[in-house]
Parts: sequence; structure tokens; C-alpha cells
Amino acid sequence: MQLDLSGKTALVTGATGQLGRVMARTLAACGANLALHYINNEKKAEELKDEIETLGRQAVIVQGDITKQDTAFQIRDEIQHKLGGVDIVVANAVIQYEWTTVLDQDPADYLSQFESCVMQSVFLAKAFIPYMQHMRSGRFIGINTECAMQNFAHQSAYTAGKRGMDGLYRVLAKEVGEYQITVNQVAPGWTISERDRGNEPAQDEAYTRTVPLKRRGEDQEIANAVAFLASDLSSFITGAYIPVSGGNVMPAI
Repeated sequence: MQLDLSGKTALVTGATGQLGRVMARTLAACGANLALHYINNEKKAEELKDEIETLGRQAVIVQGDITKQDTAFQIRDEIQHKLGGVDIVVANAVIQYEWTTVLDQDPADYLSQFESCVMQSVFLAKAFIPYMQHMRSGRFIGINTECAMQNFAHQSAYTAGKRGMDGLYRVLAKEVGEYQITVNQVAPGWTISERDRGNEPAQDEAYTRTVPLKRRGEDQEIANAVAFLASDLSSFITGAYIPVSGGNVMPAI
């Protein structure tokens, strides 16, 4: 058995980010063509596009603020024109902000997190799920976080946005399941990325002591979970919040 995405087209939002790049490469390695979304870093998007094309896949880059519905629809039309319909959506992009206490947090940060965690996925669903309904097949995957279940201090805006995202995905899974569209979330723990490996940071012992596997996860391990959910091997999994955190988060039953 293998993850075979041959003939599929995948959209990865925030594809130029630390995790986005690895997910895009992994989906391409499994056979998918890629639509690579970015906000500001066109150079990295072009480099990633070239890299994926060396694998023999088709790739296009698309730019825009997908917390706006019109932009999501414009991106859909651009991808449709260049690659055809999108079979797999990976909602990965997120807005960064300063983490501080609830009392000190800028109220605008709560709005920005709601827009990037919830409204991004709403607009992506409106743009891309009708095609999946027509095809009676599709994968809609969101990148959540272990923080949504931990509720740590200084993470209120992020946690609120991601928990809102969780509710949206569970409802959407029930609404589109009859079309054989699966809707799932991957929730990474504190992950080692390309940036971390380049700087060779000291291991955070306080964190790893809480992890049953006693280490931080690798970005490739997150991408592997995404590729699995994008494949036919996950055809009977929907509405799931799947922590990829070495056991640091274990959802209750």
C-alpha cells in the first residue's frame, strides 16, 4: 500500500511557510499537482514551484488574502484555468501576532485570528467544495494545533481562533459527507522545521518531558499525516482532529 495522489490537484495555503513548503513537497512526491498559495514571498513561491516541477508535477503559484471571499474565488478561477479542479485543499496559512495576556492582548488580534483560522476555511469551502460535490470526492484538510486543547497562558487569541476552526470543520464534515468529501484537521505539536535545524537550537527539556515520545516532532511527520488524509487510505475518516504531537495531546472519548 502506498500514498498515491497521481492525477490529483492540491492547493496548499501559506505554502511558502516553514511547514507549508514541506507539505507541498510531500504531496508532490505522492503524485499530486500543486497550487501554491502565498501572501508576500513571491521569490520563495517561485523557488518552490520550480522544485516541484523538477519532480515531474505541474505547479502554479497564486497570491492573495484568502480571508477575503472575493480573493478566494479569484484564486479558484486562476487554478481552474491552469490546472483544472482542486481535489485536495490544505488550509495552512495563519496570521502571526504577539502572544501576551488576555488583559494586554490587542482586540484586533482576536479578529485577525478568527479571520485566518475560521473565515479562511469558510471562504475556501465556498470556493472549492462545490467542485468536490460535483465530483463526489474530495479532501478538505485544516492545520490546527495542540494549543487548541492545552489552553496555555498568553495564547488566548490563537486558541480562540483554532477552537472556532475546530467547530467549523466538524460541522462541515457532517454537511458534505454524503458527497464522499472528507473534512479533517491535523494538529501539530511544537515542531522542528527547516529554520530550527539551521540554527541548531538547544532541545527544550521542559517541553519534551511532557511528550510521551520524549522529543519534538519533525515537519515531515506533520506532512506525512496530511498526505495520508489526502489519500484514499483515509477514505472513511472524517470530522477528525488528529494530534501529531508525540502523545502530548490525547483527545478524550
